[in-house]
Amino acid sequence: MSKAKVYFTKEITPESLVNIYNALGVELNGKVAVKISTGEPGGHNFLQPALIEPLVSKLRGVIVESCTAYKGRRLDPKEHWKTIEEHGFKAIAPCDILDEEADMEIPVVGGINLTKNIVGKNIENYDSMLMLSHFKGHIMGGFGGALKNMSIGIASTKGKTYIHTAGVTTDYRVMFDNLPKQDVFLECMADACKSVVDFMGSENIVYINVANRLSVDCDCSDHPKEPEMGDLGIFASIDPVALDQACYDAVVNSPDEGKASLIERMDSRHGIHIVESGAQIGIGSREYELINID
Repeated sequence: MSKAKVYFTKEITPESLVNIYNALGVELNGKVAVKISTGEPGGHNFLQPALIEPLVSKLRGVIVESCTAYKGRRLDPKEHWKTIEEHGFKAIAPCDILDEEADMEIPVVGGINLTKNIVGKNIENYDSMLMLSHFKGHIMGGFGGALKNMSIGIASTKGKTYIHTAGVTTDYRVMFDNLPKQDVFLECMADACKSVVDFMGSENIVYINVANRLSVDCDCSDHPKEPEMGDLGIFASIDPVALDQACYDAVVNSPDEGKASLIERMDSRHGIHIVESGAQIGIGSREYELINID
């Protein structure tokens, strides 16, 4: 089996984001969903509209999001829409909250723990998808990259709860009372990824991780810790497993002395297990070739 190709540029600019997409040599067809995190109000590390606008425009993409499963301004669609506008995304592209009106079940075939995922019904309206992720730490997952964005990020409020509780409940109000063992949670995220890949078709999704503002905290935090290490660059692949593995490796192998807190966050949550699980169920390979486009 040949190694997956992961493209890299240390430049983090609107132009380099377009360039690394072009390097993939893939044309996203039809109506394109661009999945990002719109960021919890109070946070400031989410991918900025000015950075992503040229690529979203090139794809004639629709920025898509889903509601959260915790108390905050993005749990209710009305408040989520206000956040999307306040953070500048409505000004650069059409936007869509996938689970604003309804959600639906999609099957997990060949998963580890789950047999279904619950996503916003509006996902049916799209032919292809750019998984545009901010790579950073995460208080529960260890780190967030393409796989988290595709699993928790695409899932509806009910779906997020279902993943977090390994299928025990869809009621977010009791989610934190029903958390499974950590590795099981990470496996459930990988299962959810498998459902999205199968639903969209693997040939219809490409993945870009922007490794900047490398806080130990997710963009879902309203008071994220300031980054202690410098920006790494942009990574892109058609393989989400290889992409997240490459970003993890880039942090670990960085000469930046400020990396220790992020490594501790990733490893204390066994974050790499989502990558291991994704490879196990066949959504990608951990073996990759890093191609520098600078």
